[in-house]
Amino acid sequence: MKKIVYSPGEPSGIGPDLIIQLCKTPFWEKINVPVICIADPRLIKERAKSLKKNIKIELIQDIKESHKNISGTIQVVCIAKCSNTNFGKLYKSNAMYVLKNLDYGINEALNRENVALVTGPISKENVISVKKDFSGHTEHIQKLTKSNDVLMLLGSSLLKVAIATTHIPLKKVSKAITKKLIINKVTILNNELKSKFNIKTPRIKLLGLNPHAGEGGKIGTEEKDILIPAVKELKKKKINVSMPLSADTAFSKKLLKETDAYLGMYHDQVLPVIKTLSFGSSINITLGVPIIRTSVDHGVALDIAGSGKADTSSLKEALSTAKKIL
Repeated sequence: MKKIVYSPGEPSGIGPDLIIQLCKTPFWEKINVPVICIADPRLIKERAKSLKKNIKIELIQDIKESHKNISGTIQVVCIAKCSNTNFGKLYKSNAMYVLKNLDYGINEALNRENVALVTGPISKENVISVKKDFSGHTEHIQKLTKSNDVLMLLGSSLLKVAIATTHIPLKKVSKAITKKLIINKVTILNNELKSKFNIKTPRIKLLGLNPHAGEGGKIGTEEKDILIPAVKELKKKKINVSMPLSADTAFSKKLLKETDAYLGMYHDQVLPVIKTLSFGSSINITLGVPIIRTSVDHGVALDIAGSGKADTSSLKEALSTAKKIL
């Protein structure tokens, strides 16, 4: 039986709220696969009280004990105790709790068949307070799964965007862009669009790094020296990838219809586009790793935690996608 483990992420944010709210909706039983929440049951119980949601917590010792979802019931595996269950403010004492839950979810997805991981939002700021080299879910999953490379993809019904570099300062991006990196990222994207999304011949648009894709070397030479040679090599492998496009025109209605996925050079080159078009209904998918991992497309939202105002749309999409590609 397919199973999904859910790591709610930062306990002070809306990660716990989302699953509590969702378990009281028709979706909870319609998804028709067990969803197991990795959390301290005390946190879930107290948050449900704040949300004025009457739920039942079923504590299980192993996800093997899980069963199909029952409306109003959350199956919970407790891996660690949450030091501070208050919401709306970050507590450094909870950072290790977040990491332990995440690591358990990664290992369950890695070591068990038909298990996917869905993650709620984390505060990188808080996790970094106890783990200095932490830069995000994507890189952490790559490390724990011992994967050679990894690719961050955000997808919605309107478009899919992937990123060649993820959580690094903008001043370091140009040095990080190499021919090998582009070839690896496009290859992962092409392969995973086939295997996870059943796209037989993916159409990939590559964005340039510089304004106007460098204008033939007049505004930067990365396109001429790195990106174009990488594309030529990829085309020899029969991968349908474009020459570098200027990012300011790459998302026109015409090009959107002709594209299965975009590969951008850096985080804020492509994420504002998908979040403008699909915020709350898009999801984050980790590609290039031997597990299925999807995630919500938003942050911890400390300001609305415990209020009942959290939108569950992205979590619903993340759960549905995880089930579909398992």
